[in-house]
Amino acid sequence: MDTRQLAAFCAVVERRSFSQAAARLGVTQPAVSLQIRALEERLGQRLLDRSGRRVEPTEAGMLLYRGPGGSVLPPLLCEFQAANPGTTIALSVFDTQTVIDLVGRRELELGVVGAVRRQRSVVFEPFFRDEVVLAVPPAHPFAGRTVSLDELRSEPLIVMQEGAGVRQVIEDELRAAGTRLRDLEPKLELGLQESVRSAVRAGYGVTFIARSAVEAELEAGTIATARVEGLEPAREISLVRAAGRSPTRLGEAFVAFARERLA
Repeated sequence: MDTRQLAAFCAVVERRSFSQAAARLGVTQPAVSLQIRALEERLGQRLLDRSGRRVEPTEAGMLLYRGPGGSVLPPLLCEFQAANPGTTIALSVFDTQTVIDLVGRRELELGVVGAVRRQRSVVFEPFFRDEVVLAVPPAHPFAGRTVSLDELRSEPLIVMQEGAGVRQVIEDELRAAGTRLRDLEPKLELGLQESVRSAVRAGYGVTFIARSAVEAELEAGTIATARVEGLEPAREISLVRAAGRSPTRLGEAFVAFARERLA
């Protein structure tokens, strides 16, 4: 999969605009449109809904966008390829278990996952830490503050579905603090990261979400964040490699490059 196509796609999803995505990437708007069309044709799926005032990802688009492989890696790979013009790089986006299986079968050299699932054929190593924040509407009384769990109980809390990485992080943090997620009486459970983000933007409540997923909204001022007293939630994003496999020079160069950029 062409990293330029993925970088263009991620920029449009995050900015909700072809023109703003083009400005962010330093290319023309027609160039971004061309990359998106090529990606949609390659995958045989419509990834973006262009019918409204804002460009919105389709369900297939959100499946592609979700997770570290969709939002963090494409810009890094594009920067790395630009710094090493003689290289050819391929990026594929799969769910966590598929990545682990492919690496274990040595069909992929490197994988990046948001959850560690022990398996003899692979080894994991820390890659970067993705902070989890409490996202709130910009005019919310919590915005920019540190609030207590008792204060949080008084607000409509929106949560992601069971099995979501961020939800697992929050459940673990709350358990360590001596409480449970259900004690906060969540008012709404939604399946996609985009769904909870949209609900917060619309003022329907507050949610825990990865900071990397709301960077564009934070820049635009359409979402604010708060901290919860006693909680320091973060997703640990890991590299996964085949056990006993010697890394290639290119693979090691990319890992070193990415670690420097993400530090």
